[in-house]
Amino acid sequence: MAIENHPRLEDGSPFPTLYWLTCPLLVKRASRLESEGWMEQLNERLTGDPALRHRLAVAVDDLRRARDEHEVLEPVPAPPGGGPDRVKCLHAHLAHHLVSPNPIGALVLSQSGFPDCRLACAESP
Repeated sequence: MAIENHPRLEDGSPFPTLYWLTCPLLVKRASRLESEGWMEQLNERLTGDPALRHRLAVAVDDLRRARDEHEVLEPVPAPPGGGPDRVKCLHAHLAHHLVSPNPIGALVLSQSGFPDCRLACAESP
C-alpha cells in the first residue's frame, strides 16, 4: 500500500517524500478528499488544535529521522506533506501513517476507509 523511497532521485535532487502511496484505491480516495477541500479543513483544525499540531510535529520528526537513516539532506528540504503547521498532501500523510503513526494520515484513513483488498480495486468504491 506504501513503499519507502530513497530520499534522492537518480539525478541527485531530493525526492519529495520518504513514503509513497501505491494502493490505487487509497490514492483515489485521498485525491477525492483533496478535491473536496479536506486539506483546508485540516489546516484550520491544526491552527486551533495544539495537541493535533504537536502529534503531527512528532510524526514529522520521526519521518525525518527515518529519512536521515538513508541520507541526511542538506539543506533540509520542506517537510513531506507540508510539515507540522500545514497539510499540503494527503497522500504523503496517509502513506506515512501506513508505515508509522501520523495523525493526519490516521484522519484520512478514518474518513476514506481502509480498503477491502479481497475485492478488485475496480470494484471497490
